[in-house]
Amino acid sequence: MSAQAPSQLGKADRGPRATAPPSSYSTMGSCGAVGSVRARYLVFFQYLGTDFNGVAAVRGNHRAVGVQNFLEEAATRLNSIEPIRFTISSRTDAGVHALSNAAHLDIHRRSGLQPYTPEVVTQALNTHLKHQAIRVLKAFRVPNDFHARRAATSRTYLYRLATGCRWPDQLPVFEQNVCWALQTKSLDVAAMQEAAQHLIGTHDFSAFQSAGSPATSTVRTLRRVSVSSGPASPFALPQESRRLQFWTLEFESQSFLYRQVRRMTAVLVAVGQGILTPTEVKAILDSQDPLGKYQARVAPARGLFLKSVLYDDFGKRGGIRNSWALTEGRGLLEAIKPPIIPDENPNT
Repeated sequence: MSAQAPSQLGKADRGPRATAPPSSYSTMGSCGAVGSVRARYLVFFQYLGTDFNGVAAVRGNHRAVGVQNFLEEAATRLNSIEPIRFTISSRTDAGVHALSNAAHLDIHRRSGLQPYTPEVVTQALNTHLKHQAIRVLKAFRVPNDFHARRAATSRTYLYRLATGCRWPDQLPVFEQNVCWALQTKSLDVAAMQEAAQHLIGTHDFSAFQSAGSPATSTVRTLRRVSVSSGPASPFALPQESRRLQFWTLEFESQSFLYRQVRRMTAVLVAVGQGILTPTEVKAILDSQDPLGKYQARVAPARGLFLKSVLYDDFGKRGGIRNSWALTEGRGLLEAIKPPIIPDENPNT
């Protein structure tokens, strides 16, 4: 793509390179402006959540800001006839990060102008983003009835832990906002894995839901839970590397309850520390009581990452491959070397 493409966005009659839509795509939205052409895009993006009040836009409060606020501000440079709003696939709380989140957006152009190519949308958004902790990874053209949240078939979260920290300030400064520092010297991983088996499957996860959830059902199917040791931090000095140990927990489901992952993480950590037994985790799950002594604990937001949001293969309809989010969403944590993510098919 020409390096001059973003500058062309300001010219109504000479927009950036555009492309004719596939025949299976409707170009007119029922709610679109008269004389406009609507195109819907699915965008994958990543962010370090430390500076944000979550991913969702914050309206009317200029002291708090979400990732969506910056995305929508950048999207104004696409000169859509109607305001562009991002529909986020997976909402994350303040301080939570994302290797790869997703959203859909509609761009309305004047009748007679072709829709922008996905490449132009990606480059334009990245060019005009005003926060360096956000990056758009890739955009896809999708049918106008596609919905980023409802169409998702899988979501995976990972949680990073560090053991061997007598005090939180013993953690390298570059790790302090991307993992949970534990005073425990190590974790009983075998016990954590045994406890995790009680969580896998279809259950009522009421015991792991925080108040304020809009969910109408608390039944979810947890497809996978894994606990593994991670590589040493590249930011730790040699003497620190001998003391610190990093761990990663991963959870996969089509969807999660509010703060479910952070509550499950807190319980599994308690098992790893010998505070709870695997059998007690099953009892907590069966109790369906979110106010119990241990399940009411919530792991800190800073250690949580949305790893991927996956969709069925659109094939002829849009060319979205299930594996894309896993293979392309690694960049955010490349510097801190998370566990290797296998090339496999791809709300707290």
